[in-house]
Order: sequence, then structure tokens, then C-alpha cells
Amino acid sequence: MIAGRYKRISFVPVVLAAVILLASCADIWCWKGGKGDISSMSIKTESFGRTPQGEQVQLYVLTNANGVKAQIMDYGATVVSLEVPDRDGKMADVVLGYDNLRDYIKNSPYFGAIVGRYGNRIAKGRFTLEGVEYTLAKNNGENHLHGGIKGFDKVLWRSESVNKPNAVGIKFSYLSKDGEEGYPGNLDCSVTYLLTNDNELKIEYLVTTDKPTPVNLTHHGYFNLSGCERDILGHELMLKADRFTPVDSGLIPTGELRPVKGTVMDFTKPTPIGARINSDDQQIKFGGGYDHNWVLKRTGKGLSLAARVYEPSSGRIMEVLTTEPGVQFYSGNFLDGTITGKGGIVYKHRYGFCLETQHYPDSPNKPSFPSVILRPGQKYTQTTIYRFLTR
Repeated sequence: MIAGRYKRISFVPVVLAAVILLASCADIWCWKGGKGDISSMSIKTESFGRTPQGEQVQLYVLTNANGVKAQIMDYGATVVSLEVPDRDGKMADVVLGYDNLRDYIKNSPYFGAIVGRYGNRIAKGRFTLEGVEYTLAKNNGENHLHGGIKGFDKVLWRSESVNKPNAVGIKFSYLSKDGEEGYPGNLDCSVTYLLTNDNELKIEYLVTTDKPTPVNLTHHGYFNLSGCERDILGHELMLKADRFTPVDSGLIPTGELRPVKGTVMDFTKPTPIGARINSDDQQIKFGGGYDHNWVLKRTGKGLSLAARVYEPSSGRIMEVLTTEPGVQFYSGNFLDGTITGKGGIVYKHRYGFCLETQHYPDSPNKPSFPSVILRPGQKYTQTTIYRFLTR
């Protein structure tokens, strides 16, 4: 009896000490997930270098109970890598990017970043709101693209870990000040990445403002479900959309919502990305391939399936679910072999594709499009999920 009491008394401080030690550790947090033990889900923190201004950039390594791993840095709230299994359980990184911070700063076509304040294009870099014309940078020919010269992809976000019963995550926060890149209003933004035990990368957005202003944030991940072993032309794509927004030669929507039926834009049934990508079609010629917004066929106001991509050689499937009304499908047309990415892989023509959930391009100048204007007292919210499966 005495021995038993001593065991119980001595065990308590040991447990408490272990808990305190884990809680105080700055480099790793672990907790029990829905499908694993207490050490199967984790967040680790590593240094990823410094900006030219001397700011320390952190890389957060998220691992779920199935061994799926996401690396996300606070510069640009950028997904640096995402390792998911193929049909045989072999892990591979399915996103394009760099091994070092220097290349992200020097020459990144928005690899894996959060873009804003306005993802996609605004015609001629200007819009009028409540009788006032605002002028933005023209950083894409005559047009404004992805927030301007220093958009959200080029700033350092504040970060904190997130504890969910079935996920590990990081919440990034950024205050975009009134007048930044020409936009009105102080914009208080948060973007939370959650890696779930259902092999989902879930992205939750929350934005408020103190002045009316356009807001259209999106994630600009470049995916290749083969693990970048080949181009993406053999990937089979389904888009849950029966209309798209045709563009002019500057890739600005004309305002029309055109049916896809009978056109090269019809992905209502799974179709290889490369099947019609070199067709003699004006929209294909304007984009140099696919670089268009599809009008999603939604069911209700919550999350709806937007797209499904299947890569036959690996068996990997990626589903995209979103609360947004549109998705920009980009087929990596401007990748040309001049970029060497992670592991020394050369990103050749069409070595990655993007599915950017969004409101439509140039909406501030298109009153017929769903509004992107956020006003004081309102909240901009958006959720997008990239879910990974195999077949």
C-alpha cells in the first residue's frame, strides 16, 4: 500500500514537468490527432533566412497523422512544399517552389503565395469607388496584377500556431495600411492554413476594413501531382462550371459569361489538360493556353466542389472546394525552362497548374459581376480546401 501511494505521488510531478516542457518548447508543438497518437501531428519551426531588410523569415513544417507534410513560410504566407502520397503510399512534393528565400524574393511567379489585395487583374490599373478614382500600379502590361509592385506575396506576415482537434495549423496576420499600393482603407487580414488528418490543406480568410475598398484574396499554388516528374498536360481536369468569363488580348474579362459547352473551355467532364491546349481558338491564343476564370456552378452558400484533378501515373487526385464564385485555371503557360526549382528540377513549359479560387477578374470595373467591395462593419470571409486522395 505504501509503495502504491509513493508511485502515485511521484508520478504527478513528472507528468506536470513533461507538460510544462512541451508547452515551453518554441520549436515544436505536438498533440493527439483524430487518427494518430500524441506525437503523430506536429508543427516545427525552422529559419528560412533573412530578407534584404534583415527580417527573419520562419518556415513552419506541419505534419498530420498520416505523414502528409506542408512547409509554409511567413514571407508571403507561402506554401513552400506539400508532400502527399501516391496510390502506393509513396510521398512526393506536389507544389512548385524554391529551396531558398533568396529565389522567392528575386524571381518568383507567385509560387505558393497569398496574393492581394486584389488577386488577378484590374484593367488599366484603375477603378472608381463612390465617385473617387483610384490609380494602381500597372505591373502586367497596361493592367494591375495580384496587388501591385509589393502585394501580399512580398510582405512578412505575423504568425501563430493553431490547435484544432483534427488538424495542425498556422494563422498569418497582416495589416495593409491605407493607401498601400494605391488602395483605400486600413485592411486587417488573417489567413489560416490547416493541415487536416483527412489530407486536406484548408485555407480560411478573414478581412475587415475601415474604408470601402475592393478585396479579392487567393492562394497562388502551382501544382504538379506527378511530383514534378513531367509536365501537367496528362493531368485530367474537371471543373464544376458551365460558363467562363472570356477575355480580351490583355486577359481582361469582356463582361460576358459565356457557356463552355462545345468549346475548348469545357471541362465539365474529366479531360486531359493537354487535349485542346494548342487548338486554334482565340481565347487559347490570348492566354497562350488556359489562363481564364470559370464561373462555378455552386450548391448553396457554403463549401462546394469547384474542381477535381487526377494524375494517372501516380493515382493522385486533388479536389478543390471553395466558398468563392469563381476559379482561375492557369496551365503554366509562362513557365519556359528558365526557372530551376526545388531539388534542382527545371520547371519547363507547363510544368505546373494553378486553381485560384476567387471573385472574377476586374470586378471593380464590372458592375454586373459579383461585388468585391468590402465596407466598414462587414467581414470578408472565404474558405478553400485542397483535398488529396488516390485512385
